[in-house]
Amino acid sequence: MNGYAIGLALIGFVVGFGLAFWFKMMVDRQKADAARTEADLIVQESKAKADALIKEASLEAKDRLLKMKSEFDNETKETRAELKKQEKRLFQKEENIDKKIELFEQKEKEIGQLEKDLERRSEELAGKETEYHSLISQQREQLERISALTAEQAKELLLRAMENEARYEGAKIIKRIENEAKEEADKKAKKILATAIQRYAADYVAERTVTVVQLPSDEMKGRIIGREGRNIRALEAATGIDLIIDDTPEAVILSGFNPIRREVARQSLMKLIADGRIHPARIEDVVKKVSLEIDTAIKEAGEQAAFDLGVHGINPELIKYIGQLKYRTSYSQNVLQHSIEVGFLCGIMAAELGLKEKLARRMGLLHDIGKGIDHEVEGPHALIGSRLAKKFGESAQVVNAIAAHHEDVPPTTVYDVLVQAADGLSGARPGARKELLENYIKRLEELEAIANSFKGVDSAYAIQAGRELRVIVESDKINDDEAVLVSRDIVKKIEEVLTFPGQIKVTVIRETRAVEYANK
Repeated sequence: MNGYAIGLALIGFVVGFGLAFWFKMMVDRQKADAARTEADLIVQESKAKADALIKEASLEAKDRLLKMKSEFDNETKETRAELKKQEKRLFQKEENIDKKIELFEQKEKEIGQLEKDLERRSEELAGKETEYHSLISQQREQLERISALTAEQAKELLLRAMENEARYEGAKIIKRIENEAKEEADKKAKKILATAIQRYAADYVAERTVTVVQLPSDEMKGRIIGREGRNIRALEAATGIDLIIDDTPEAVILSGFNPIRREVARQSLMKLIADGRIHPARIEDVVKKVSLEIDTAIKEAGEQAAFDLGVHGINPELIKYIGQLKYRTSYSQNVLQHSIEVGFLCGIMAAELGLKEKLARRMGLLHDIGKGIDHEVEGPHALIGSRLAKKFGESAQVVNAIAAHHEDVPPTTVYDVLVQAADGLSGARPGARKELLENYIKRLEELEAIANSFKGVDSAYAIQAGRELRVIVESDKINDDEAVLVSRDIVKKIEEVLTFPGQIKVTVIRETRAVEYANK
C-alpha cells in the first residue's frame, strides 16, 4: 500500500514537473515572439526617423548651398565694383603722372636755360671782379701814398677809433643803467638795512680770549713751577697749554692755539691760586672739574643762542659747536655774539622781503660754525662749516648759505645774499671790530696805492676808517663816462688784492677848472 502511494506520488511529481516545464516553454515562446514584434516595430520606426533626418539634412544642405551661392554672388559684385574703382583711380593717377612728367620736362628745359644764363653771368662777374680788384689796388696805393700810412696801420687806427667809441658808448650805457637801478635799488636796500639795524641794536662783546693770569704776588710763580718744575709740567700736560713765566711782574702768560683749552687752563690756574694747594694730583682734579664745567657752559651757551633766535631742531652735537664760538674772537669781536647778531639781522631782512624768517635766522646763526674747529681742520671756515652742517643733517639751503657767505662758492638763493649782507653789517658797524694800528695803516696805504696805479688818476684818499676811497682823476685825460669804468676797475682790483670786512665805497671825482686872471 505504501509502495503504491509512493508510485502515485512519483507519477504525480513527474507529471507536474512536465506540465510546469511545458508551461514555462510556452511562456518563453510568447515572450520571444513579443520581443521580435517589438524589435520589428523599433526597426521600422528607426528607418522612418532616418528617412526623415535624411530628407531634413538634404533640405538644409540645399538651403546652405543657395545661401552660400547668394553670398558669393554679392561678394563677387562688390569685388568687381571695387576693382573698377581702383582701375579708375589708377587711370587718373597715370594721367596725373603724365602731366607731371610733362611739367618736369618743361622745368628741366627752363633750368637748363637758367644754368646757361648763370654761367654767362658768372663769367661776366669774374671779369668785373678782376676789374674791381685792380681798381681797389689802385685806390689803396693812392690812399697809402696820400695818407703816408700802410693798410695795416690804417686798420689799426680804425680799430682803435672804433674801440674808443665802443668804450665811450658802453660807459654811457653802464652809467645810465646804474643810475636807473640805483634810483630804486638804493632806496629799497637802504630802507631794509636801516630797518634791520633799527630793530636790532645789540651790545658789542669785543673781547679777546684771556691769555694773561694775574698773580697775587711774584712768590706764587715759584709755587706754580713747583719743585724741579713738576707743577708746571703737570698743568701743561693736563691742559695742553704752554705756561710762560717770565719777568712780567705778577703775571703768567698762557700760550696755545685752542681757545677752549686756554680757557680751561686759565680757570684751573685761578682756582689753584685761590685754593693755595698746588701739586700734581690736585692739578689733575681741578683740570678735570673745570673741563666738565666748561663743557656744560658750552652746551648751555649753544642752547641759549638757539633759544634766543627761536631756532629749533638743531642736532645736539651742532649745538656744542655753536657754544664753542663763545670762546672764539674775530678782530676782537666775540664770534658767538656776532653769529646771534647775524641771525637776528637775517631774520629781520627776510621778514621785510617776505621770505622765511626762521630759515634766515638759522642760516645766520650757523654761518660761522666752522670757526669753532678751523684751528684743527685745514681750509676756509665757510667750507668747514658747510661740511659740518651737512654732516649733522642741515638742509641744502642752509649748507649752501654757510659756504657762500664769503663767496667760497657762488650764491644760489636770495638767502645766501642776505647772510652776506648781515655778516657785513655786523662786522662793519662802528666799534664792532678792532685791528692793530700797523695793519690799519697798511690797509689804507694799499687802498691808495691801488687807486694811484691806474692811468689818469691824480690822487687818492682813504677816508672813513678805510670804508671809502675817494679818487681824483685828471679831467683832460678821463672824461665823465670813462670815470665810471675807472671806478669799476678799481673796485675789481681791490676785491682781488685785499681782504677786508664789510664793503669799501669807491668815489671817482672829475672836475674841470677854468682859471683866468684880470690885469690892469
